[in-house]
Amino acid sequence: MKNKRVLVVGLGVTGVASIRALDKLGAVIYAYDGQSEEKMSKVLEQLKDIDVKYYFDSLDFNTDNIDFAIKSPGIKFETPIMKKLLDADIKIIGDLEAGFLITDNKFVAITGTNGKTTTTSLIGAIINTSGRKCKITGNIGSGAFYDTYISEQDETIVVEASSFQLESTYTFKPFVSIITNLSPDHLDWHKTEDNYYRAKFKIAANQDKSDFCILNYEDAMTKNYLSLLNTNILYFSSERILESGIYVENGQIVYNYNNEKSNIMDTDDIFIVGKHNLENALASCAAAKLLGIDNNTVASAVKNFKGVEHRLEYVNTYSGVKFYNDSKGTNPDASIKAVKGINAPIILIAGGYNKDSEYDEFIKSFDNKVKALILLGETKEKIKECALKYGFENIHIVESMDEAVCLSYKISDNGDTVLLSPACASWDMYPNFEIRGKDFKERVKFYGESSNK
Repeated sequence: MKNKRVLVVGLGVTGVASIRALDKLGAVIYAYDGQSEEKMSKVLEQLKDIDVKYYFDSLDFNTDNIDFAIKSPGIKFETPIMKKLLDADIKIIGDLEAGFLITDNKFVAITGTNGKTTTTSLIGAIINTSGRKCKITGNIGSGAFYDTYISEQDETIVVEASSFQLESTYTFKPFVSIITNLSPDHLDWHKTEDNYYRAKFKIAANQDKSDFCILNYEDAMTKNYLSLLNTNILYFSSERILESGIYVENGQIVYNYNNEKSNIMDTDDIFIVGKHNLENALASCAAAKLLGIDNNTVASAVKNFKGVEHRLEYVNTYSGVKFYNDSKGTNPDASIKAVKGINAPIILIAGGYNKDSEYDEFIKSFDNKVKALILLGETKEKIKECALKYGFENIHIVESMDEAVCLSYKISDNGDTVLLSPACASWDMYPNFEIRGKDFKERVKFYGESSNK
């Protein structure tokens, strides 16, 4: 990328990291952000030592001066800046594609509607336990481009890839790809389920018979897109014994693929709870085996893995009431898995940014386990209406996380579990799900330590 004229679109975490990488690689850097220069003053302070030509809330630049653009994942192609670049036939890539272009290191890439972060983190933990080096990036870390730039030779790049990131890939070719599961999400962005699923399958679009794609055998939607693949497929299943793949038999995780059959570990030794986490562990073990990591190392890493923050994260117990933070439950399917993974009775806090999701299956998953539903955010009335349709009436509407947590203390009894699993994104009230989860945990601690209950 030396001397290439590159426009970075969007100055969030990904954009800032991309500028840092481009600077090290000797590119000529331009940057655009839709906000004013005044509002971006803190970002400019971070980049004060780098030579960048900025355009703030202005399209007054000459596209003839740009070789290609790197866009942040959250910027839609329908925005004016994107339309200007597309009209000028400027190549637009994401930071994942940019990272792939600058290294010969091996990639393991994980996508899917749910389970991405847990699976990515667990694979990273297994690789680290083996004594090899890996860089965990994508939706985790400083951005795939910069993290790849600072990676060492022969370091495995383990990347959590969203549909937004994959949409802007063209040559990206991981050695191992994983699609954990598929269910409708981000329809406000992709417009149709088919568009969303095809974006997910771009993770394996360039793979060939020297690579591997790991798929969930029990995910019916996945099977509709197999024609898009031209690589080796390894299935995992938590429900049946497979002729070939990785599965559970007699309480053991069994790897049976490519002329090897062996028991990896006892499923009871998996620390993270729930069927969905068993599936995440199966996918992670499969990836580790394809990377040549031995069974004892894999089993040790999985046993010691305590999960990720904001995904069915145990917070504390106060007055016999357990509190779990599942702020990463940003769609109905993720929250269904959370409800299934927690013992009744549950007081459920849900609601948030409207992604045009439907909540029928979410409400039906309550199955007499949820005793009370506390709703907040843009979708509170939509979820309430859906719950009433199915005869669930113990519903409380609140305006803030503070009010939600305070109320949960008042209506809970010894033996209850309070679960934050919004089934929605956070963007109506918070910049991201991490800040939402931290707010929940802070409120839980505040009321827990001050309560006389």
